[in-house]
Amino acid sequence: MRLRQKELFAKGYNSITELNGKHSDMLMDFGILELEKGQSFWDDKPLEKVYILLSGETEVSWKDNRVKVFRDNCFDDNLWCLNADKDTMVEIRGLSTNSEIAVVRTENSRTFGAAIYEKDKIVNEVRGANTMMDAGRRIVRTAMDVRLSPQSNIMLGEDVHIPGRWAGFPSHHHKQPEIYYYKFHPENGFGLLRHGDEAILLEHNDTVKIMPNHVHPQVAAPGYAMYFLWIIRHLDGDPYINPTFEEEHLWTEKPGAKYWPEI
Repeated sequence: MRLRQKELFAKGYNSITELNGKHSDMLMDFGILELEKGQSFWDDKPLEKVYILLSGETEVSWKDNRVKVFRDNCFDDNLWCLNADKDTMVEIRGLSTNSEIAVVRTENSRTFGAAIYEKDKIVNEVRGANTMMDAGRRIVRTAMDVRLSPQSNIMLGEDVHIPGRWAGFPSHHHKQPEIYYYKFHPENGFGLLRHGDEAILLEHNDTVKIMPNHVHPQVAAPGYAMYFLWIIRHLDGDPYINPTFEEEHLWTEKPGAKYWPEI
């Protein structure tokens, strides 16, 4: 399901999904925080929290910690995020003219303080190279998963598409709900996503709900780089580890696979 962002986000927190409100089937709060210089945001909700800096410069504070973070843009710069438990209050203050932060919150009874994921804690990969005629080549940055952040109920990372390339193919699905949040460069770009048996248009600042057990391969239009933040909510007793692939398409990435017109 596409949650289209028709207008610019307002300053402050812009709610997109809610744990106990709209789109609660995602099992998490998700929203975009827009801060101007000197503007602050405090979060003391008794939930696990994750803050992903998308662009700008901010000062992030919790307990006796205070860090300044800068990210020019999410296409070229590495991922930075803070994961805090239900007992930790976090303050974020804007230092640049405009800063954009993705906010995720969900239930988690575990206490672990807070952890920053940045630099060598991020798993950076180029996936899809040298298979399927490079149709799936893209940059993948993984910050949190069952290995990197076992204390968390959230798995997240970023994909950056080379224009005209695919992600999520061969098609796969999983039981856990997932959220995608998109950026395009240039901003008038678009992409397409298959969600089960439906096709979804993807545009700048859109959010898409990936429902359980729905396949979700996607492609960026030629000439337009496509970024998406992906966030998976682990199910209680059933964390995301590996997806289930559609068997009929697995042949496409096997060594020596032949495609038209060579086939």
